[in-house]
Amino acid sequence: MDTQTSALHEVRLDHVVSLLARSTARSVIDLGCGSGALLQRCLESGAFDRLVGLESSGVSLRNARERLAHWLEQPEPRVQLVRGSFQEPNAACSGFDAAAMVEVIEHVPPRDLSTVERAVFEYFRPSFLVMTTPNRDYNPLFDLAPGELRDPDHRFEWSQARFRQWASGVAKRNGYRVRFGGIGEADPELGSPSQLACFERID
Repeated sequence: MDTQTSALHEVRLDHVVSLLARSTARSVIDLGCGSGALLQRCLESGAFDRLVGLESSGVSLRNARERLAHWLEQPEPRVQLVRGSFQEPNAACSGFDAAAMVEVIEHVPPRDLSTVERAVFEYFRPSFLVMTTPNRDYNPLFDLAPGELRDPDHRFEWSQARFRQWASGVAKRNGYRVRFGGIGEADPELGSPSQLACFERID
């Protein structure tokens, strides 16, 4: 199933922009920005002074440049696109009020999760970070077989319990507090189709 073009993804993007705006952040970096859909919504909202999209795929970056051409061509553009990985320290990714990681963590091989944690939470250290990822518990409601993933490029999909365990450990190790939520219509037993963690740095 293509979650990236689904109605759920539209709801997810709107929800993340709302959370970023409510955080009072003025600068936001989208880690794994893909074709720039979240950045476009952030620009249209008018809530942010500076936006950066980080993306490792050249194809996705080209699509993002086309999508955001109107804003990129301004004399003093509020948005910038950077080619790179959120698994590696990068000075261009530090110093932001907020960061977003929307449906990207599940594309990381599990063995590399520790490198993501170090780069994002030790080096980039945004004051606020919104992360979304599929809720594996919900997959039967998408008619997926046990163990079947929503996208062939996903390396894993976490249950709600596993996601909370991982995110709570990340927060504790790196001086953040974390709260959890869901996106999309929730099932009383299986939760929401997308799960959400909001990390706030403890200063």
